[in-house]
Amino acid sequence: MSLDIHADISLKPFNTFGVDVRARLFAEAHSDADVHEALAYAAEHRLEVLVIGGGSNLLLTRNVDALVLRMASRGVRIVREDCDMAIVEAEAGEPWHPFVQDMLARGLSGLENLSLIPGTVGAAPMQNIGAYGVELKDVFHSLTALDRETGEQREFDLAACAFGYRDSLFKHQPGRWLVLRVRFRLSYPARLNLDYGPVRQRLQEQGVTEPTPMHVSRAICAIRSEKLPDPAVLGNAGSFFKNPLVSAELAARIGEAHPGLVAYPQADGQVKLAAGWLIEQAGWRGYRDGDAGVHALQSLVLVNYGRATGRDLLNLAERIQTDVHARFGVTLEMEPNLY
Repeated sequence: MSLDIHADISLKPFNTFGVDVRARLFAEAHSDADVHEALAYAAEHRLEVLVIGGGSNLLLTRNVDALVLRMASRGVRIVREDCDMAIVEAEAGEPWHPFVQDMLARGLSGLENLSLIPGTVGAAPMQNIGAYGVELKDVFHSLTALDRETGEQREFDLAACAFGYRDSLFKHQPGRWLVLRVRFRLSYPARLNLDYGPVRQRLQEQGVTEPTPMHVSRAICAIRSEKLPDPAVLGNAGSFFKNPLVSAELAARIGEAHPGLVAYPQADGQVKLAAGWLIEQAGWRGYRDGDAGVHALQSLVLVNYGRATGRDLLNLAERIQTDVHARFGVTLEMEPNLY
């Protein structure tokens, strides 16, 4: 067997919360062949398989009595291009932010608003990652995934992925699809999205009057670095809760009681509320219970100050959910996958 499988491995280096749980078995897949070998080994030994990427959207609440398979395949290639656009394919294990920077360096735009998001290319479609007015679906072309039920590979186009707000087909069929590689439709002429959040204001402050995609990326990196803690310094998984979608009637009632409500009307008549604002209004910003806490600058981020367990962080999240619902009638949904 060519695949290296290790026993009793700490997963602390493989999740951005820095939660120290142990995996019964651990392996890294650098190719499709490694993936097939790992799944065959697990089937032979009747083991569950937990597939991870960068561990940036994962909260581990217990030891993992399974084979943990980390996707580590690398490679980026242009599969089609003309003077206006390119279809770029990236392997699942490619780290997301370096991939974005690589595309910008090649003169391709579309990914700049998604700069500095942690994780890997293969994990990005799972929750249709998004930031500053752009979602993965806006630049998505197709992907190749392995059906773990049949062992066959399948191609997914945009419609087949059923992308929604932090949502996709793959989230609704957990454990079935293992993403092997993703293709993006990127543009050579810059088509910038500057109207969400403080992006345009930051560019103005920097004296940038004719922004390029690289300018936008740098501005967003600066904004994110100021608002969000570096997981290498303070364990976290970025935004812990989704911004909730509520009815216009409920948003109006909350707005009457709280004139500062941060809300974004949607095309379907619903209203997206800022989860961080709700959490802050409920008094949780900067809260700490042992080593589990809420970040002092961004209420949407739960942090591990060092020795918090996954259960500690989950208990804190559930307390926040209960309090926000009691105060505002809004149910917050967690973003990270739980194990």
